[in-house]
Amino acid sequence: MRVILAFARILVIAAPLAAAAQSDDDRRADYYYPSITSTERFARVMTAPPRTERSDRMAFVDALTADQMAAGHAPRFAVFAKGDEAEHLIIIALDDGVFDTLFRARAVMAQLSAPVRATRFFQMQGLDDRATFYDMLRMIGFATLTLSDGKTWTHRVVFG
Repeated sequence: MRVILAFARILVIAAPLAAAAQSDDDRRADYYYPSITSTERFARVMTAPPRTERSDRMAFVDALTADQMAAGHAPRFAVFAKGDEAEHLIIIALDDGVFDTLFRARAVMAQLSAPVRATRFFQMQGLDDRATFYDMLRMIGFATLTLSDGKTWTHRVVFG
């Protein structure tokens, strides 16, 4: 996926960053998604995260959205970032059947791991057989990922 390859370049040349997880948990609940129904912590650190900025995270979201729009069919989920530093990634299903269950949402996230593993950054680090989409999100500096079917459930992944 072009998006992930582009951001792998950021990871290769960026300096280490101490990313702080920010918690403004339910400020967006009942506006963009239903109240949080489950939470998990993703604490694995595979390598020192690079220095990233708000503009890097926004460019990542913009590129994901552009890839979806170029696919020739309507996107099945919306991807956007919120927070002063765009540190909260939100992915919401746009129709039924996409994220009917948390398991299906996790399957989509797992599917997004394949292009991450193929990036030069993860290959150079020897992480290409273990890296996931969550690892990429953490390294870009996202503090949280919020997944929702847009109707009944919302799952929060906290990085760190």
